Amino acid sequence: MSPVRFATRRPVLTLLLSVTLILSISLAAVSVTASSQQVKEYKDSLVDWYQSFFRGHEGHHIEPPAIVATRPKAMDVTISQRFVCQIHSKQHIDVCALDSGYLEAISVKEGQAVKKGDVMFQILPVLYSTKAAAEVAEAKLAQLEFEFNQKLASDKVVSPNQVRLSEAKRDKAKAKAEMVSAELSFTKVVAPFDGIVDRQQKQLGSLIHEGEILTTLSDNSLMWVYFNVPEKQYLEFVANSKQHGVDQKFELKLANHEIFPQPCSNVTVEGQFNNQTGNIAFRADFANPDGVLRHGQTGTILIHRTLKDALIIPQRATFELLDKRYVWVVDEDDEPHQKLITVKRELEDIFVINSGLEVTDKIIFEGVREVEEGKKVEYEFRSPDEVLKDQKFHAE
Repeated sequence: MSPVRFATRRPVLTLLLSVTLILSISLAAVSVTASSQQVKEYKDSLVDWYQSFFRGHEGHHIEPPAIVATRPKAMDVTISQRFVCQIHSKQHIDVCALDSGYLEAISVKEGQAVKKGDVMFQILPVLYSTKAAAEVAEAKLAQLEFEFNQKLASDKVVSPNQVRLSEAKRDKAKAKAEMVSAELSFTKVVAPFDGIVDRQQKQLGSLIHEGEILTTLSDNSLMWVYFNVPEKQYLEFVANSKQHGVDQKFELKLANHEIFPQPCSNVTVEGQFNNQTGNIAFRADFANPDGVLRHGQTGTILIHRTLKDALIIPQRATFELLDKRYVWVVDEDDEPHQKLITVKRELEDIFVINSGLEVTDKIIFEGVREVEEGKKVEYEFRSPDEVLKDQKFHAE
C-alpha cells in the first residue's frame, strides 16, 4: 500500500507515528549537544507528554454510523410530463392573387389586424375590365334581340321557335357577362376572415401572376399547440382519462419560462401513430385574447397529473442489485431483510411505489449500506412526515 493511501485510511495511527518520529529526532539532537542529566530530563518530559496524550484519548473511539428507520407514506403526489410543442394559429393561410396584372394598390400593412371582407390588395385589371365591358354589351344586345323577336312572334311574323332560340342566346350572353364580372372582382383581394397580416411578398407596381402569394393571414384568436407523445405516455393518458379521480391539467410554458395564463380548453389526438418515431400527435387548444401567441412560436406543454394516495419513499432508502431495486424492511425482532420493490414513478428525490411495500412496513432510511441480512440492528425511528419534509413531491 502506498504511504498516501495508508495515511488517508489510518489518520490517527499516522499522526502517532509522526509524533514519535519527531520526538526521536529531537531526543537525538539533544543528546549530541546536552549533558546526560539534561538528556534524562528532556526524555522524562517527552514520556510524560506521550502518556498524557494517550490518557486523554483512552475513551476515544469512532461512533458507528447512525441507522434511521421510517415507514412509507400514502399521500397525493403531483407529477408532470414535459413535451416540446409547436404553436399554430387556428387559421393560417396564404393570400394569393386570383388574376394576373400589376399590383395597383396595397391597403394593409404588415402586422395589421383586418376584418373579414376588408380589401387587402388591388390588381390592375387591364384585360379583364375590357373583356367585361365587351361581354356586358353582348348581353345587352342579346336582350334587345330577344325582346324584338317576342314582338314579332306576337304579330305572327316569326315562329315561337325563333323566340326560344333568341332567349337561349340571351341567357348565354348574360352568363358570360356574369363570369367575366366575377373574374374582374378577383382583382380585389379581400380578407376571408379576421386575422393578422404577415410580411408582404410583393411591392406596389409588381407584375403579379395568377396564384402568386401576396402575404399570409393568421387568425390568432385560438391557438393550436401540437406536441408528440410516445406510445407509453399515450396509453397512460387514455387510461387516466377513463379513470375517475385522476386530475390531468395542461399548461403551456413559453420561451421565457413563464406559464401562459389562459387554460387549455380542449385536447385532441390524431388518428394514427408515426411508425418511424413511435409517437402520436396531440393538439391542445388555448384561447389567445391578448394576442400574445403568434403562429410559429415554440414552447413546452406540461401535463400535470395527481396520483391519489400514492405510496412514496425517499430514494435514499433503496439500493440496486442486478438491475433490481430493494429496500431493507425491519421485522418485529429488529432484523432487516431485503425486499424487492417495483417503482411506478421516479421523481426528483422520491419513488412512487408500484408494488412490494405496504404503508405499515418499517424500512431503513439512513445507513442502508451498514446493515446485514438477518443481523439485529439498533436504529432510530423517524416519522414519514419528518423524513419527507425536505423532499420534493413535484417533478417536471
